[in-house]
Amino acid sequence: MAAAAAANATAHSFSKVLATNLPRQNKLHYGELSAQAITPRPLKGSFLGAKVFCVQPCTLTPQFVSCCNTNRRRHPLASTAISFSLPTANPERVSSVDNVPKWSGKGIKSFAMGELEARKLKYPTTGTEALIMGILIEGTNVAAKFLRANGITLFKVRDETVKLLGKADRFFFSPEHPPLTEEAQRALDWAVDEKLKSGDGGEITTAHILLGIWSEVESPGHKILSILGFNDEIAKELQSLISKPGFKDD
Repeated sequence: MAAAAAANATAHSFSKVLATNLPRQNKLHYGELSAQAITPRPLKGSFLGAKVFCVQPCTLTPQFVSCCNTNRRRHPLASTAISFSLPTANPERVSSVDNVPKWSGKGIKSFAMGELEARKLKYPTTGTEALIMGILIEGTNVAAKFLRANGITLFKVRDETVKLLGKADRFFFSPEHPPLTEEAQRALDWAVDEKLKSGDGGEITTAHILLGIWSEVESPGHKILSILGFNDEIAKELQSLISKPGFKDD
């Protein structure tokens, strides 16, 4: 302990000597070089276990310090490309950009949450079951509220997913954006087609996605919904809900 204290005192005195004897060009922009800029660095001895102190002068140039302190300019925010659409297997279904129905913000967020849930479960693809979980994770959309009102929750869907599809290999790492399964892609395309048929010019909502999943009878998502009590009567109720003029995803 006494040896360490003596080493500390010696290093501190030495740093003061260095600070007062540095040439003028090495003084910092805002005043004399502080002794704190030359800090003793504790290093562990390789054999005796004693602490060895190494004094290292500050290497910042006056120009660098001056730039950091006097020329602090905020860089403009970089423009970010935001996707307002979801993957489709039939981009030719619309004749022009004006006819393309837009996805709701909650629909896009639910899709992103579904991808993330697939990654959490370490699945190689984003399936219809992941889309349902994404809808429930987002939570504030009309489809999530409708599902919860019928007793279908995120935890129940996740449990049934693991029972149906099993657990992934613990050493497997999903891609950043797990590709859609064929059933999931058809479900999204069904949602777009259904909106085009309506001709009301509104947004494609999470309710459209949910009904698209229900239309894929052989998909894991349809099977899980059926196990949890979702049926054709409930689907018709949801269909009548989204058919109302001015329907929004909230």
